[in-house]
This record gives sequence, C-alpha cells and structure tokens, in this order.
Amino acid sequence: MRKFYILTALLLSGKIALAQVADTTQSDALLNEVTVRGYISKQPLLTTPASVGILNARQLRNQAEESLLPAINALPGVRMEERSPGSYRLSLRGSLLRSPFGVRNVKIYIDEFPLTDAGGNTYLNLIDPRSINRIEILKGPDGSLFGANSGGVVLLDVAGNPAPGTRAAFSLNSGSYGLIHENIAFQKHSRNSQFNLHQAFQRSDGYRENAAMRRHYGQISEKWQYNAKNILKAFAFYTDLKYETPGGLTQAQFEQDPRQARPAAGQTPGAAAQHARIENKTIFGGVAHETQLRDNLRHVIAVFGSHTDYRNPFISNYEIRDEANYGTRTYLELNGDPAAALNWKWNLGLEYQQAQQQISNYDNNGGAKGDPQASDRINARQHFYFTRFTTTFLQHLTAEAAVSLNFYGLDYNGYNYSNSLTAPDTLAGKKTFTPAWMPRLGLAYAINPNLAWRASVSRGYSPPTIAEIRPSNTIINPDLAAENGWNYETGFRFSHPTNRFQADVSVFDFRLQDAISRRVDAADAEYFVNAGGTNQLGVEALLNSWLLQPKVSGFLRGLQWSNSYTYSYFRFRNYNNAEDNFSGNQLTGVPQHVAVSGLVLQFPQALQLSMQYTFTDRVPLNDANTAFAKQYHLLQAKIRWINSLNDKFQLELFTGADNILNQRYSLGNDINAFGSRFYNAAPLRNYYGGLTLTFL
Repeated sequence: MRKFYILTALLLSGKIALAQVADTTQSDALLNEVTVRGYISKQPLLTTPASVGILNARQLRNQAEESLLPAINALPGVRMEERSPGSYRLSLRGSLLRSPFGVRNVKIYIDEFPLTDAGGNTYLNLIDPRSINRIEILKGPDGSLFGANSGGVVLLDVAGNPAPGTRAAFSLNSGSYGLIHENIAFQKHSRNSQFNLHQAFQRSDGYRENAAMRRHYGQISEKWQYNAKNILKAFAFYTDLKYETPGGLTQAQFEQDPRQARPAAGQTPGAAAQHARIENKTIFGGVAHETQLRDNLRHVIAVFGSHTDYRNPFISNYEIRDEANYGTRTYLELNGDPAAALNWKWNLGLEYQQAQQQISNYDNNGGAKGDPQASDRINARQHFYFTRFTTTFLQHLTAEAAVSLNFYGLDYNGYNYSNSLTAPDTLAGKKTFTPAWMPRLGLAYAINPNLAWRASVSRGYSPPTIAEIRPSNTIINPDLAAENGWNYETGFRFSHPTNRFQADVSVFDFRLQDAISRRVDAADAEYFVNAGGTNQLGVEALLNSWLLQPKVSGFLRGLQWSNSYTYSYFRFRNYNNAEDNFSGNQLTGVPQHVAVSGLVLQFPQALQLSMQYTFTDRVPLNDANTAFAKQYHLLQAKIRWINSLNDKFQLELFTGADNILNQRYSLGNDINAFGSRFYNAAPLRNYYGGLTLTFL
C-alpha cells in the first residue's frame, strides 16, 4: 500500500494530465496540435468542453498488441477487463454491474457506423486490436450526438491518417500459453482514395483449463473522393471467434489452484465437462456518403447492417442466437464564418436502428445441444433525433448546447418448455419506453493559449439491453426500467506550446437512478434488477511529459513519463435487496483508487523500451461488500527495435513481458456470483516476442 501512496503523491505533485502521447521520435512533431474528432468535425482538445481520452497508434502498441487492455487502462476513469482470452468487459466511469461479459451502457462507433446494436450490446472482442489506429473516448453521459448511454462513447479509427503511397506489412508473434498472433495489412493512399485491408489470426491456449481462444478476422475499408464535393466511404469486417469460458472460482479454489476451470458442485457439472464456450460469427458492413452542399453546409448519410451467429454452451444450458441488425445515420453541419469574432457550428440529424433476434435455449449435454428449454423472438427498435450548437468567441470562450430525443421499444414472442415438451407455455408482449430527452450544456474558457477551464452538465439515459430483459435464465422481464441520471463536472487542461508537457484533471458528480444490477441464481443463470440509485463522485488526473525531448544524438534520445490517477467514491443510494439495505456500500466492481505510471525510453538505432506500472485498489465483489478482491501491482515492459533494411523494407523486432512482479490476481471478477465464485485468475509472469516486416 505504501507504494501506492508514494506514486499518488508523485502524480498529484506533477499536477494532472492528458491522454495524448506524441506519436513520433522527432522533436518537431511535438508541435502538432491535439484535436478531438468525435463531435462530427475536428476541434482543439484544449478548448473542448468535455472529458476526452485519446490513444494514438504508438500508445496502442507500446505494450502487447494482442489486447487493448494495457493502453485503454492507462486512461483515468476507464477500466477494461479480460476474464479469459477473448472475454472483454469495458466500463467508463462506473461499475460493471450490468456486464457479466461484453460491453453495455457504452456506445461504440467505427467511423460513422455504430458497432453497438439496437439491442444495446457491443461485441468489441470481434475486432483485431492491431487493426485499430486511434481510439477516442468521451467520458460521462454524452447522448447529444450518440443516443442513449449513461457511461460514455468510444470512437474507433481503423483507417488512420497515413502518408501517401502504398505499403504492406506482415506481423507474427508468439508467447506464453500457446499465444500466436499473425496479421497482414495492406494500404494504398493516393490523392483521392484511401484503401485499407487487414487480415489477422490469433489463438491462445489460455492460462487456465478450458480457456483456449482463436479468432479469424478480415477487414476492408475504402475512402474515395470522387469529385471536389463528394466522398464515399465503405467499411466491412468478418470475424469467426471462439473462446472457452473457464468460469469463476471461490477464494479457496483460487488460492489452491488458480489455473483450474470451475469444478463440479453437487449435481452441477463443471465448466470443462460442459465444454463451456462462446462461438461468434459476425459480418458487419456499412456505406457512408458525404457531400459539401455549400461552402458552409455539409451532409452525411450512412447505412449499415450486421448478422451474428452466436452459440454459448454454458453450465446450465446451451444458448443459440441468430441476430440481425440494420440502421441508418444522417446529419447536417452548418458552419459560420471561421474568420469572424463569433464562430459557430450547428448540427442536426437522426440515427435509426432495428435488431431482430431469435434466442433459443437447450439442455447442455456435455457441450452438445439437448432438449429445448425456451425459444423467443425479440425485435428491438431505437431511434433518436439530435441537434448540437457550438460557438467560439474570440478564440477564448467555447459554448456548447446539445440535446437528443431518444425512443426505444421492443416486442417479443416466445415459448417456454420447462413444464411440458408437448404444450409449451407461450409469452407475447410489447414494451415501449417513454421517450427521453438527453440535454448537454458545456463551457470552455481559454485562460491563456495554454490553459483552459471547462464545465458541463448532461443527462444520461440507458434502457436495458435485450440480454438484460431476456437473460440466460430464459425469463423475459419487461418490467426492467431504464437507468438515468444527471452528471456535473468541471476541469482544467494545460498544454505546453510544443506539447512537451500536457495535463488534464476532471472532477465529476453523477447521480444515477434505477441502476441496473446483475444477479445469479442457484443454477448459475443470470437475471437483472433495478438496484435503486448510485452516487458517483470521481476525480481523474492525467499527466504526460517529455522529460527529454526526442533528439538525434546521445545515448538516451528521448524520455517520456506519463501518469494517470482515478479516484472513485461510488456508493449505492436507496438500495434494498430483500431484507438487506445496501445503501452507502461501495459500488460493486469499482476499485476506489487506480494509478498508472508509464515510461518510454528511446535509444540509438531506433531502440525503444516501454514500461507500465499499474496499481489497482481492492475491488468489492458483491453488493453487500462482504467480499473483496485484493489490491495488486502490475508491471509490464516491451522492447522494440526498428531497422530499415533498404529503401523498400523495414524490419521491427520486439519482445516483452507481462505481470513481471508475478502477482496472483483476477482481471475480471464475476460480481454477485452465486456460491461466491468470483475469481477469474489472470496469468502469472508471461512473455512474448515477434517481428513486423513492412514493405514501403
């Protein structure tokens, strides 16, 4: 614990932070201004009236590239977990009460296309991490342009901003526990066209029993400016993903043998005996068109769709889902005179999505489909209208006013075979949620060219997902209410004129009502309830500094130091569970303190050493706060060397290690688990290495 307090003191004495690391080894590139792209058009990060985290390509590759966890978890207020290879969870400024796995309560987009479906679920684990070149995270409720959410928004950029020309790259690496990751990337960028192709294969045997994973991934994108005023974009990917799920362990099992899968208990078989796993085959695609109607008027329209074949044999049953999703997004942008003292922009648009899901559950006979248990067809529809007006006065005061009106509803028709195979119970109905307004007001004032203050107030609203209304216990719960609440925050940003030193700090207070929480019954099937309210008071600080600016001579040619700190005082409010009152308890799944410190050292011959240290405070595992996962210290390091073989070929060699301190910890606990089976052991010390060959 003393290590944590020492590190926290260093963080706070160094002030605060920003999420952008200079993506370069040349000092002149430090002069580049950091911009935010998420609000439809680019704007300077310094005067953006929102809390934003940005990860560029270099940050994403400073540690192991088989997972986004190290880079994303370096941002304050963001927590990504991996229960086993391929099983991700993501939380922005909040708990994982709603997410046994996957991503909920967060909207995720790839360019103009929402990866989050109409049912509220996001399969982030479908994307190969190496295909992503930039991540932008808008923290806190931000439904003005992005619809229903109370957690935040994630924007993925797979195309990047490449230099003109043609290049191809081949990467291959391997590591502990049978890890293999291969990918091929091809890119052709001309004056009017940008084409990208990405193929990847990844597999791992996993640290634990019944934890193997493999993923085949293919992605293609094209951006074509076919005349001076029109741009056509296309994007598609296909993923064939399979990963085994070892299941949670009790504390005694975790301490005795953390590598075991969940064992049998009484008449309930274990995870390995049931061949518990997830198989997901998804195809996703979209087309977007942008036209400049006038010099100051732009229109964008996108259409998109996906299909998922999903199979999940687990302890209590064998679930099959056939999912289809489609939709459109369109908006207008009108700009004022950028040279005027009062500059402004106005956006107006809508987004519509519909999901059709056939969900069927069967007995799980040792990994094979058995007799039917239930079958339901659920159609979900959501759409929202949005408008946003932002203005800047004399480049000092930026004001933003935005609002969206959100509609959500679903209908269902199903059969339950629990009483009889010949005369199943039938259930049909319709659920329409009251349309919800999500306003947002923001201000940013540039105190001087390098320091800005910001403040905002916004409303979050997040209806239950299909997976929460119809969970794995196969019982449809149409009475589950949407969670909503108001978020108030303020903060400061500082950026040195050459970006040598950057700092950002935020303080927020989010009051959530009707919080959705996960429960697990004796058969290990989950269900969800509205758990009263939560008070979420937090502080986020991030510091980035080049202690030694990149140079071309000397032994140490660059030294970058970055730190982030998250303080989460999150508590239940008005929360009663049967006879128990949990009001005032710490929010389940949220560590109160998280601190991350990173160093990047650059040496001659393009040799680079990256190190990252993470302290995570103890984590409450149930709403009663009677069980906690212990705090842990995680140290990671990566060395890479880049050499130009000639004018056409470039070779990169890299090697690294994870969990260097050999900590025994759980990276993705099963919260509120029946029988106290909370723990999913993360790997002990492990290694990897590989190469990338680039053809220029």
